[in-house]
Amino acid sequence: MRKEDLRIVYMGTPDFAVEALRCLVEGGYNVVGVITMPDKPAGRGHKLQYSPVKQYALEHNLTLLQPEKLKDENFLDELRALKADLQIVVAFRMLPEVVWNMPRFGTFNLHASLLPQYRGAAPINWAVINGDTETGITTFFLQHAIDTGEVIQQVKIPIEDTDDVGIVHDKLMNLGGELVVETVDAIIDGTIKSTPQEEMEVVGDLRHAPKIFKDTCRIEWNQSTKKVYDFIRGLSPYPAAWTELKNGNGEVIVVKIFESEKIDEKHQFTSGTLVTDGKKYLKIATTDGFINIISLQLPSKKRMKIDDVLRGYQFGN
Repeated sequence: MRKEDLRIVYMGTPDFAVEALRCLVEGGYNVVGVITMPDKPAGRGHKLQYSPVKQYALEHNLTLLQPEKLKDENFLDELRALKADLQIVVAFRMLPEVVWNMPRFGTFNLHASLLPQYRGAAPINWAVINGDTETGITTFFLQHAIDTGEVIQQVKIPIEDTDDVGIVHDKLMNLGGELVVETVDAIIDGTIKSTPQEEMEVVGDLRHAPKIFKDTCRIEWNQSTKKVYDFIRGLSPYPAAWTELKNGNGEVIVVKIFESEKIDEKHQFTSGTLVTDGKKYLKIATTDGFINIISLQLPSKKRMKIDDVLRGYQFGN
């Protein structure tokens, strides 16, 4: 079979999903349809905003579907009419069996972890939060339970101690485009092999990657410096770790922290105590040292470097 003859339906929504779609389109693969989430209101005017995948599909004149419900009969009829041989899912949503079991070659997913580790909605965040030194991407065939299908291919990358989740996201996004193409080529060539996740070697306990909410992002200072440091970079730049601090008037404000440094230094401060010279540095005590804040965001303000913040803002304890 030639790649032009394999009819592909692609499903995805955020930036992470655009790269693999771009690789397929620019590589000459036959993408006969794109499925993405319905437009959502955003900003103060609640203007409907296109998903990044929709924007790409429109720019390249690709057939586009945006179902509210994936079991809707009208949508299913439209999907069947595309006559896909293969469906590819990247950062979309859980599919019902009537959808993922439709094409003759099935449906495979690109997941941003080394399955079976980090099944769930936020694998990149949790790998960094947990201080992992390695992560990767996986293609696997969909089946009933989420993120449990047979693994096709995996690629590993290191997580550097200075990487935040944005850096790791972009590395995996670029590798993901390449891996999706490699997986499609293996299906076309008839060389595809897959391995049940139960047969894969796993070191230690399985870790999960549940969806992250605002409360998840609150910093607990009564931990080691490394744990707090990993937590901050595992949520930066989005959705961002936050804490409550007092301003110079003694009012409690919510501050988002984006960049920090570890300081290993014994002290007598209670965890969470703020230490600053009011000019150049602001650090917060942990159980075994300090977190030195490099950049943060005050309420209703933009992200700023700490010395710029301290020029016009005071903090207290």
